[in-house]
Amino acid sequence: MGGGSKQDAAYKFLCERANKGDFLILRADTEDDYAKKVDDEILKICPLNSAATIVFAGREDSDDPKLVEVIDKAEAIFFAGGDQSNYVRFWQDTPVQDAINRHIAAGKPVGGSSAGLAILGEYSFSSMIDTIHSPEALANPYGNKVTLSRDFLRIPLLEGVITDTHFVKRDRLGRLLVFMARILADGWSNQVRAIAVDENAAVLLEPDGNAKIAGDGPAYFMEAGVAPAQCAYRKSLSFGPVKVQRVDPGSSFDLTKWQGTGSAYLLSVEGGTVKASGTTNKIYGKKE
Repeated sequence: MGGGSKQDAAYKFLCERANKGDFLILRADTEDDYAKKVDDEILKICPLNSAATIVFAGREDSDDPKLVEVIDKAEAIFFAGGDQSNYVRFWQDTPVQDAINRHIAAGKPVGGSSAGLAILGEYSFSSMIDTIHSPEALANPYGNKVTLSRDFLRIPLLEGVITDTHFVKRDRLGRLLVFMARILADGWSNQVRAIAVDENAAVLLEPDGNAKIAGDGPAYFMEAGVAPAQCAYRKSLSFGPVKVQRVDPGSSFDLTKWQGTGSAYLLSVEGGTVKASGTTNKIYGKKE
């Protein structure tokens, strides 16, 4: 889920794959009344043994063997929105991180919204200092707010992928291009892919790599394999080409082939300015 309040499509998708077992939501901050409301909503969507939320208040919670046991017994896990830096701070190199990765390795479903989606890829914007907006990132790709992490969760289909959320709504294309450029420039990989999801939209991904886009907005599947021409401290980014496929709700995408039923075009960044080519549309694939 790319964030927003309309999350039923993602809940239902996970719920149907939970074998009528225990549905677990993990989050780092919430009010108890809100957590109970979400749990009750999930139980209305499909039959389950239980739906519960665990709220982590600090890193010490991640050493609690009882919480680890609950995670190990879950049939589906959903990471809530909020601040993804809390997930990294609280879970990195702890028994909770190990339990979540055991869940994934066992083939059990996982999902997330907003911050919960941001942590699913091999690479992630960890937001360890604060969030960052596109103009600031494009002007200084090595600014202190551009904090990237990797190898947090191990989801095979998302190897080599970074995700972003609230994509069109919050104009995050520029910053995602910076994240991709940094991954290449820092030598983390010689090819990087990205999945960006708009608010109130979801990418529903099956184990075979086939995904369907649901909800109110599109998803963007991006790919780059050429190091940026300029990616340096206090220097505007120059980068590209980046291949983009915009996939609208109701359409599909195959992650194993990196090909879908959407519109394809190219993006480049010149002196910190994002430009589209191979299309008459704007940089987000919208009509002029």
